[in-house]
Amino acid sequence: MVKVNFLDRAIGWVAPGAAARRIRQRAVFDILARDYAGASRSRLNGSWRSSGTSADAEISKAGALLRDRMRDLVRNNPHAANAVTQLVTHIVGDGIMPRAKTGNEALDKKVNELFDQWANKADADGSLDFYGLQTLAVRGMIESGDGLIRRRRRLRKDKLPVPLQLQVIETDMIDSTKEGPLTAGNLAIQGIEFDTLGKRVSYWLYQSHPGNNFLDPRSALISKPVPAGDIAHVYEKQRTQVRGVPWGSPVISPIHDLGEYEGAEIVRKKIESCMVGVLLRKSEEDGIGIPVRPDDPVRKPGVYDSAGFQVERFEPGMFAFAEGADDIKFNTPAANSQYEAYKRAMLHTIAAGFRIPYFLLTGDLSQASYASSKIGIEPFARLISAVQWQMVIPMLCQPIWEWFCEAAYLDGKIDTPDIAVEWTPPKFYSADPKKDAEAIITEVRAGLRSMPEAIAATGRNPDDVLAEIITWNAKIDKHKVILDTDPRNVTKQGMFQIEPEPPGDGSDGPPPNPKED
Repeated sequence: MVKVNFLDRAIGWVAPGAAARRIRQRAVFDILARDYAGASRSRLNGSWRSSGTSADAEISKAGALLRDRMRDLVRNNPHAANAVTQLVTHIVGDGIMPRAKTGNEALDKKVNELFDQWANKADADGSLDFYGLQTLAVRGMIESGDGLIRRRRRLRKDKLPVPLQLQVIETDMIDSTKEGPLTAGNLAIQGIEFDTLGKRVSYWLYQSHPGNNFLDPRSALISKPVPAGDIAHVYEKQRTQVRGVPWGSPVISPIHDLGEYEGAEIVRKKIESCMVGVLLRKSEEDGIGIPVRPDDPVRKPGVYDSAGFQVERFEPGMFAFAEGADDIKFNTPAANSQYEAYKRAMLHTIAAGFRIPYFLLTGDLSQASYASSKIGIEPFARLISAVQWQMVIPMLCQPIWEWFCEAAYLDGKIDTPDIAVEWTPPKFYSADPKKDAEAIITEVRAGLRSMPEAIAATGRNPDDVLAEIITWNAKIDKHKVILDTDPRNVTKQGMFQIEPEPPGDGSDGPPPNPKED
């Protein structure tokens, strides 16, 4: 409703029509201005402060503190730790596996065997294999905002299958203070250098972690540029920023608040359990029979234990005796009926912030059915698939494959560095694999998907599966073993297959008609 002010009333006395038009037009203006309620300014949202800064400017100011707080929560808060673990496990799982796909069967086999040998020696630190490095880098993306792997070229004398190794580095190794114009017209944003066309040129890296608790003579907090072609950098690009933020950033405060609330509840329960009751007495003649210490025959008013010592600290299950009254009081612990509901609501908020289902965050299936769990997991599965195919594979896995092929080519192991690849992410485990398998069979039989596609969705290589089936069938045929899982010999109902009669050449004429007898 539009308020009529003093000027409106004054105009109304002289020209009522003009005043009415003025009020009507102001009402229309207010309606138009309120088309976006989120942009309105009122008493209720007057404290809402928003900025129009770029994503890089926001991350430059808040990125380091977000990382530090998220890492602290992962170290000390079980919900944050589990959320990060669940995301990493579902994105990488056993590993996102590559297979050469050039169309040349011999070349594909050679490259795949070479990659499998190199994958076991890929870690520059000598601890993990290629798939473990994937997990570590993706964990860096989820927990700290950025996952970084640096290419380390090796010599032939290192006796590696391919003269290449990989080093996972933390996002703290990037010199975020490197900002602004550089030489040759290049520009640095949060430690990443871009040329005049906006292409990444180099990463300014410290020689050792700036947070080490010892002085590393290699570092001295001096950063040096490393070619961008030697860095595989995976992060979630929500805007056009050059660095990422922890995935739990929207719920850092709620996680911390819930942790403090739980801590306060624990302290309250400890305090409540520290004392069962207090006996109150006025004098030595009341018959309660509290012993009196020889060195203190006249006890002053206060609280004492059963041995006559003055109480300085309460303990669980303790009875205390107080001088100066003649009554007994029992401690009655207070019941907090809202604790469970509040915690569940907060955990739903935290799960939404991490973008994982509530039951994956908490393990709580008390209010979930099979149908609700399946409905809840499907959008999460689509999210994981998008992360795998839009972030991890193009930003992390593909550059590493190209490094591997280049190193193998330069080492003379293959004839070309241009090897096409097919990536197979881990399969999403089902709560009811029988129903899902039946659905896949129906799709394959209807021609909606191919058999190789269905096999690849399980995380296996279709060619490997086919080779295993051929080898296995030949082996059981040789030993004349018939299994009820072999559709060549047994039907779906467990009956022997009827061998079709060989087709005739037509010389015997058509088969006889029984009705003619």
